[in-house]
Amino acid sequence: MALHRLAMMAVLAPLLLFSSADPASTAPLVRLEAEALTGGADVTVAGQVAAAPQATVLRDDREYPFYMPMQGLRKPAVSLRIRCDASRAAGREVYAGPSAEQLYGRVEGGFEFIYEAQDSAGRPCVYPFSPWMPQIVGQVDRTQYIFRSSVPGVPVTFRTPDAWAGINLRLFDVGPQRIHFEMRDIALDLPGAGESKGAVHLEVLGVTRPGLITAVIRRANIFGGKNAIFVPGGETMVLIEDSIVRGNVGDNVDQEHGTYINGTLVTHVRNSTWYGQKGWIDVASGHQLKDKAYLRVYENVTVANLPGATVPSAMPLVDISAFGFTWSNNLQLKRVAPAQEVRDALVDLRTEIVYGTPDHYPWNIMVDPGWRMPANPLGALDQVYLSVFQNTLVDSYRTEPFVFRAWRQGLGVEPGTPTVIGNEATTKAQQRMVSLAFNTRGTIRKVYGPEGWTYADPALPPEMQWVRDRDAFIRHALGLIGR
Repeated sequence: MALHRLAMMAVLAPLLLFSSADPASTAPLVRLEAEALTGGADVTVAGQVAAAPQATVLRDDREYPFYMPMQGLRKPAVSLRIRCDASRAAGREVYAGPSAEQLYGRVEGGFEFIYEAQDSAGRPCVYPFSPWMPQIVGQVDRTQYIFRSSVPGVPVTFRTPDAWAGINLRLFDVGPQRIHFEMRDIALDLPGAGESKGAVHLEVLGVTRPGLITAVIRRANIFGGKNAIFVPGGETMVLIEDSIVRGNVGDNVDQEHGTYINGTLVTHVRNSTWYGQKGWIDVASGHQLKDKAYLRVYENVTVANLPGATVPSAMPLVDISAFGFTWSNNLQLKRVAPAQEVRDALVDLRTEIVYGTPDHYPWNIMVDPGWRMPANPLGALDQVYLSVFQNTLVDSYRTEPFVFRAWRQGLGVEPGTPTVIGNEATTKAQQRMVSLAFNTRGTIRKVYGPEGWTYADPALPPEMQWVRDRDAFIRHALGLIGR
């Protein structure tokens, strides 16, 4: 078993969070295009939730989703190798070969920072500081910014109480340029980082079409920051694989989350686990995963409200936008009793705030005088904002009244704000959103809340079967906006 798998299990085992079943132990090398997905192969028996399987067969790090245009990227101009034992003794990076001192704090043309994976005793290296972050200067088009372990599958850990610790890629007024960020086999253990916007913060702003930011996080273990991962809105595609997000440490109660992804293009999560969002006793808390991308794809993802820094959050585990598209297979949800009155819904498809720019959406996200839902919505799935949840398993301390809640579209926004108004005044016929769920199981009374065009285990017409095919779904959603 890979060392990174053992490290992750060591973190999770004391929590008694998941079943010991590991259906991925014989998983083949995964390709992201045209991959057949089975129905319930990764689901354990009722009443248990299995950890999203971190692959024991190492994926090929050169493979990316078919929709991410990876051609044309430049090789990083700067490559630095960091030594383990010497860095631990010095309390800062000590380099093998060229050093950061020669750069005077600035990097042009992209960088790759490679951290020695093991100390002299053969143990995974723990660096007692946060990674050095240079100022990025010069021409940035087609540049790459990479943090990785020297040995694929063997994690390096950064552990420090520093209040500002984290990995923060800072680029402003990027315009129509292409940038790639990657983090592989990196663990961030930052319990004091309450000042950092994110333990991982992709602060890349001002990107305009056809510019694009791609961010890939593989085999990571992240704890700390106001949000463990924070991604501001923009032309950004995020892929997270084989990772664990263990929560945040911020103090801004309901405005900070395990992961906070704003109005971006794509979030694609595979074989990963979220828990530990910093909950509160006397005020509303945040969410484990708050994801407002236009397109969300979740495969073998586990989300739980088990506590990290404080008490369990009472909020829905997953907070996503009903605007846009969601495709999920083998989503596993675990809820323990929180410290305050629990909120209904485990997955909230919300409409009360607008995220993302108008060109991220093919149709009006408010009710439109020119739209009425056809008499048979299941025959018009190519004309609506759509969410599809397959093989969802719920393990809760109570019988949940429902799993998914779909909110209504509104009439417009309050001037000068992204806040939607008039949701309560719209009718069902005016809605342009449909949600489908197949094979939802566990400690639940119903699949859906009372509102919206929602269907549990519907019989789809032959021409709409494509909605259950991941790649076809992705192509449809991105094709509608020219991506």
